[in-house]
Amino acid sequence: MAQFCPLTGRGVIAVSGGDAQAFLQGLISNDMTKVADGQAIYAALLTAQGKFLFDFFVVPWGDGVLLDCEGERRADLLKKLKMYKLRSAVDVTDETEVFAVTALFGDGLEALLAPAAAPSPWGAGVIFHDPRDPAMGARLLHRRQPAPDFGALAAADAAAYEARRVALALPDGARDIAVEKDGLLDVGFERLNGVDFAKGCYMGQEVTARMKYRGLVKKTLAPLTCDGPPPAPGSAVMAGAVEVGQIRSGVDGAALALLRQDRLAAAADAGTPLIADGKPVSAA
Repeated sequence: MAQFCPLTGRGVIAVSGGDAQAFLQGLISNDMTKVADGQAIYAALLTAQGKFLFDFFVVPWGDGVLLDCEGERRADLLKKLKMYKLRSAVDVTDETEVFAVTALFGDGLEALLAPAAAPSPWGAGVIFHDPRDPAMGARLLHRRQPAPDFGALAAADAAAYEARRVALALPDGARDIAVEKDGLLDVGFERLNGVDFAKGCYMGQEVTARMKYRGLVKKTLAPLTCDGPPPAPGSAVMAGAVEVGQIRSGVDGAALALLRQDRLAAAADAGTPLIADGKPVSAA
């Protein structure tokens, strides 16, 4: 059955004006021309050295876009975008008090979705396929008032959403991606349709392209299973005396970890069990 889950930790930033598309095109990892064609995209803003700063969904809205972003870090993102604005004909505003985000997933959802981002069937807003993975369903970006009436959809709690997210190895911003430290390809942005290698220049593009074309990607963001509560975020994942990676986030029975691919493979070949925070964990 199709379900809905309010994502209370999300923020919404509006980028509008005549230069909005060109402004973002020169900054973010994905191609803004896809948004002009009515598609929502997943993207990131990087440092000049190709390290992660922010991730967000870019959703078409009026003469600009809405950024579905981390709520706790939205002020930092807003400040960064305004810093880059210079003389561009762009307005950047925090619309979190106006808009909210709800996740939609489960059997029967496809019948409710259009091929592209489209007006919501539940009132003022826009509904779009989650561009990272079809199995994650869709997202609804909607006005807080009046609140949507989801009718026959069942309410899901945050744990159900988190379990699905972790199982699909979908990062949740800075919970799973180390700010100013991790590269996009190490955390799966190519798999998650969050980077476009044909779009041309953007902040951090050269480093990201070099990682891909020189085969420099050595890590992977992967789900691990465990019994009971997950290991604490930041815990080392060990195979004997060898550190394989680090726990980033988790939910009861599972965790998401950034792992060294070579060390994970060596542990599997040797049959060495993985331990994190004193708990046995297994690669899903």
